[in-house]
Amino acid sequence: MDVQQAVQSRRSVRDFLDTPVSEATLRKVIETATRAPSGGNLQPWHLHVVTGDALARLKTLMQAKVSKGFNEVPEYEIYPPKLQSPYRDRRFEIGELMYRQLDIPREDKAARFEWFKRNFEFFGAPVGLFCTVDDNMGPPQWSDLGMILQTIMLLLRAEGLDSCAQESWSVYPKTISEFLGLPEHRKVFAGMAIGYANPDSPVNQITSPRAPLEENVEFIS
Repeated sequence: MDVQQAVQSRRSVRDFLDTPVSEATLRKVIETATRAPSGGNLQPWHLHVVTGDALARLKTLMQAKVSKGFNEVPEYEIYPPKLQSPYRDRRFEIGELMYRQLDIPREDKAARFEWFKRNFEFFGAPVGLFCTVDDNMGPPQWSDLGMILQTIMLLLRAEGLDSCAQESWSVYPKTISEFLGLPEHRKVFAGMAIGYANPDSPVNQITSPRAPLEENVEFIS
């Protein structure tokens, strides 16, 4: 597929088949993705691909951790603490759209939490990827992380694969750092589920809405 098709077909998949993904394909995608833009060519990203027995161990570990709640201190805030409109409204809209598709009502907090826990199983994907960064890197370098992750997701589409970028993993920085064997000066930025989407899953039928061009874009001439 061409770049436009990859962009338009990329979505956050939250239910994967257990179909294996070849290591050769993963290596090809990631090596190509390292051509993503990087200010000053710092290439501040560190990527960790988890599959097979290691992935099974991580899922077992996370089942125990998540059952005890969120008892670690995140190293950054995923969202601003006082999220204002229209950003708050957009976040609420996509959340309600997802749970409506799953037929989980707002008042069923237990069912919603059970679904949220699937984040830490990579939604059943056979591949988990983590992106980490040295703690002396600033916002410009963190923007580079987003660029390589987006490039990876588009290249995965070209291979017929799907993904879901997951900042949710950042709420367990100590656990993930220990699992990956990170040095003390490294932070966990995000995870990513990689695999083949389950075509029959209701949650995979969602296309997240986007604001009209006029709301966010100004042409100046």
